[in-house]
Amino acid sequence: MRNSSKLKVGVVQQSMADNDKQTNWRKSAELVRKLAGEGAELVMLQELHSTLYFCQEENTDYFDLAEPIPGPATEYFGALAAELNIVLIASLFEKRGSGLYHNTAVVFDKDAGMVGKYRKMHIPDDPGFYEKFYFTPGDLGFEPIHTSVGKLGVLVCWDQWYPEGARMMAMAGAEMLFYPTAIGWDMSDTPEERKRQHDAWQTIQRSHAVANSLPVIVANRTGFEASPREGDSGIQFWGQSFIAGPQGEILALASEDREETLLVELDLARTEKVKRIWPYFRDRRIDAYGDLTRRWRD
Repeated sequence: MRNSSKLKVGVVQQSMADNDKQTNWRKSAELVRKLAGEGAELVMLQELHSTLYFCQEENTDYFDLAEPIPGPATEYFGALAAELNIVLIASLFEKRGSGLYHNTAVVFDKDAGMVGKYRKMHIPDDPGFYEKFYFTPGDLGFEPIHTSVGKLGVLVCWDQWYPEGARMMAMAGAEMLFYPTAIGWDMSDTPEERKRQHDAWQTIQRSHAVANSLPVIVANRTGFEASPREGDSGIQFWGQSFIAGPQGEILALASEDREETLLVELDLARTEKVKRIWPYFRDRRIDAYGDLTRRWRD
């Protein structure tokens, strides 16, 4: 384990042009190498970074994009993490078995290989985001992944709207929260609505940092991806990946429409200091929260 409380964390924000995995992996690797060359000890890639965001339609042919774990992607990114001596968070369309698929984040730790995975728990089903057709909800729970740089609370995209997932990770000892993401605008929305959606997205994740006194690291894709459905306007992914500190303060923010990387040196010792000043975990009324496990209070 590390002796220093300082940790350099990097984020890759990338666009996708097609479903050529090898080309996309090489592109990701180039950006990861750039960050490692700048001193990054941990790097996160965005959600489903091997391909286009195929969930814009329901099409059984897209299941061919999935692969097992371990498989070609884990072999490629595991070797990359070992080569660069970093911790690397990747995102895969996992084929767990015949007819059983997950949206899965995988963590590689230097030369130790794959040290853990997280299967997306909350699965959306909205126009242009038909993920329930492809992904079975995760069954690994909200368990931090132990690495040489600390305990990582890794979640995925739609999970970021749920305070319960962030809280469960924090309660289990996560030292940082990570959200690989693929979210963007419906091009038929007004500029005012687009701003409201983005602001809500950033605010809810900054609130996870505040409520749990933990850094939050978010990687979103950027660029326009046309819809394969006739008459559909496609998705403009809004980028704006960011890293927030344990009081929700923005430490780094990417652009809306460019491929780029973020790099921040976090002071993990500050987490404990913040928790002492704002003792939310001390003051939680766990005796009164039982109804949170119900669907609704009638």
